[in-house]
Amino acid sequence: MSNYFKVLRPGINSTFQDLGRFGLQHLGIVASGCMDQLLFYISNKLVGNKVSEGALEFAYQGPLLELVGESALVAVSGKVNFKVINKNGETKQGTPNESFIVSNGDKIDILSTINSVYGYFSILGGFELKEIKGSVSTLVRAKIGPNNGDKLKPDDKIFFNRSNSTGETKKIEFDFDTDNTIRVMKGLQFDYFSKKSQEDFFSKEYKVTRLTDRMGMRLEGEKLENTVSKNIKSEGITKGSIQIPGDGQPIVLLSDHPTIGGYPKIANVITADYDKLVQKTQGSKIKFKLVDLVVAESSFQDYIARFNNF
Repeated sequence: MSNYFKVLRPGINSTFQDLGRFGLQHLGIVASGCMDQLLFYISNKLVGNKVSEGALEFAYQGPLLELVGESALVAVSGKVNFKVINKNGETKQGTPNESFIVSNGDKIDILSTINSVYGYFSILGGFELKEIKGSVSTLVRAKIGPNNGDKLKPDDKIFFNRSNSTGETKKIEFDFDTDNTIRVMKGLQFDYFSKKSQEDFFSKEYKVTRLTDRMGMRLEGEKLENTVSKNIKSEGITKGSIQIPGDGQPIVLLSDHPTIGGYPKIANVITADYDKLVQKTQGSKIKFKLVDLVVAESSFQDYIARFNNF
């Protein structure tokens, strides 16, 4: 008997993701992977999977899915408003960050994220996904990954692995970090910018614009003046790099960033604050705070410790 979810509504930017596809950046293929690692980790912990198991990531609005087949243990992680509709049409409010059982004919309607962007849907035993170069992450722009490298579409079928274990329901309590300060280290071309622009970057607020996706986050605020060169020789770039193009408005490169770039980089978001950054919705205001390597490393240790507490 086939076990699958029928996609009745795909939602916005619903893709399969895991921790990423590493070691291919020299070939022009970015690691990609889940946007919010902590939430991704929680979604797998809730259903008893290994933490690297592929999950379904959605942005703003998730999918409407109907289960066809055997009962399954599933979970939705994040700040998410969703409903569970049983086959008799009875609807109940879903509880995020808590696993639950769905049965044949039940529907899961992931309506929206709340004051956040990303959420995750996972299932005990994992989805039936084909690995490409050691990962099931979807990189839509390159058409790499499950589902022919594409987002979910209406009437798609999401097959899942049958688990021998029934699993136990579990709840994880955690707090979203809603602080608007994002810590960064100096970028390679920090000194390309005027003293005033360096000060403005760390003292003025920047607004998250609607031109934001898995590839990058465009910000709007004080224009930054480059006194050396608006372009540099293209060089390898990383997730969290903050580029300043000719218009002087920052772009933070996110998980699906290009592998090389020729805009000067004023700063780089520290790993410990990346999840917090990507959850900032359009119109949110953020401020940048300069930290050194010692703070970045100790913050990373604290970040990893959170994973081990669940």
